Amino acid sequence: MNSYTLTRLCLFCFLSGCSALANGSGWGQNATLTPGWERVGNAAKSAALAPGTWAPAAGALALQIGHADKNLQEWAAKNNPVFGSQQNADRMSDRLLRASGALWLASGLATQSGDDGGEEGDWFQNKAQGIGVQMGAGVLLRSTVGVLKDTTKRERPNRLGATSFPSYHASNTSLFNTMAAKNIEHLGWSGNTVESTRIGLGALTAAASWARVEANQHYPSDILAGIALGHFFGAFFTDAFLGIDDPNQALVLFEPSRGGYTIIVRFGF
Repeated sequence: MNSYTLTRLCLFCFLSGCSALANGSGWGQNATLTPGWERVGNAAKSAALAPGTWAPAAGALALQIGHADKNLQEWAAKNNPVFGSQQNADRMSDRLLRASGALWLASGLATQSGDDGGEEGDWFQNKAQGIGVQMGAGVLLRSTVGVLKDTTKRERPNRLGATSFPSYHASNTSLFNTMAAKNIEHLGWSGNTVESTRIGLGALTAAASWARVEANQHYPSDILAGIALGHFFGAFFTDAFLGIDDPNQALVLFEPSRGGYTIIVRFGF
């Protein structure tokens, strides 16, 4: 995906992100730094229990059995089964990371944030708040990765001196694609389209991360830990601080009727 294509995608999304969400508010309108402990706790629990978090974390731990981590890294760096060479893998990891960042931004611009012609500039304010929340996730993620690198001091497989665990590329790519996957839930697309896009974003994360192994820059456990961290931060911050309910969550309403109450259950699709 070249820069021209990404520019067109971002422009299209910028022009299409008007109107409002199903609950009547704009994406980013209810963003807050004080969501309440209950919402924060639920978001943390949901993010931690999501397969995108625990599965790669479990994989990173499993690779510590025997010499699996080292053996897989050496095989990938020697054979380059996907990218053909270490140099190409290194270049592609950078390009795929940039593509992920562009897709995240495009998804944020495409969300429904209200009309852009109001005197108060609601559209721009809502976008700034929503994107600002997700940018905050990136700042804290990079700080966390930096602390882990300084703490573990794991040497890279290429022995060039930089610390290896966890991978910045993997964590940032995972963060971008997790937030993009969260954002597309509010575009009004069909369930199949949303799911297909999620799969594509997951494949993008996997490709960018695996490229770091073939480039002889990281061990597989480095990238798996990075993917887990990126997914957790992306899911947690979006759910906790954007103030948007899950569009697929069931909504139960009680309405008075003759002789009692009527229970209405609504599902989002």
